[in-house]
Amino acid sequence: MPDIKRNYLETLEKVREAAAKCGRDPGEVRLIAVSKTKPIEYVREAAEAGAVDFGENRPQELVLKQAEYPDLRWHQIGTLQRNKVRHIVGKCALIHSVDSLPLALEIDKRAKAAGVVQDVLIQVNITGEETKSGVSPDELEGLLCEIKAMENVNPTGLMTISVAGSTPDENRAVFGRLKELVDRFGLKELSMGMTHDYVEAIECGATMVRVGTAIFGARDYGPK
Repeated sequence: MPDIKRNYLETLEKVREAAAKCGRDPGEVRLIAVSKTKPIEYVREAAEAGAVDFGENRPQELVLKQAEYPDLRWHQIGTLQRNKVRHIVGKCALIHSVDSLPLALEIDKRAKAAGVVQDVLIQVNITGEETKSGVSPDELEGLLCEIKAMENVNPTGLMTISVAGSTPDENRAVFGRLKELVDRFGLKELSMGMTHDYVEAIECGATMVRVGTAIFGARDYGPK
């Protein structure tokens, strides 16, 4: 088992240093510990170190961990299928990966039934990669208008993923584009940056960074 407490505290300090270095308030950047595929013991270790926000890819895994630690803030950060929405609405603080109108409508439906307003981010595919989810920048305005008209879904910001293997300058270009979009539409939250590129994301205005490997070690992707 990696030294999760140390890893978390060291990562948190690096996040704060990156924010301060570019003239931002370190308190503006939330560190999400991405615990996907990791056992509940790892969550406990990170929580004992002070972690509050945790990210999961699979709704079933989020639900199980949220039941053990309901006072933590849980984030659905992976691609979300409509038939899985019912499992997590009202149980996660934020859904990061809304990428279509049908998905948003299902979230609205389930949130209304649960008597909650579900905060979400719209995932934007800045790079245009076919293997990545997300709406194109040109599609964003239309989807955002549709979601804003819903009673039980609250779009608070945007999310994106950079291209694996990109240079720091290439990452900054991707993240800078998302920052332009969030400003253009008057949104607040920017979820961008992972273990390999969160420093550039913070430089470009990220309000949340999603860090897994640096805290919990390499992931074991078992059968789904």
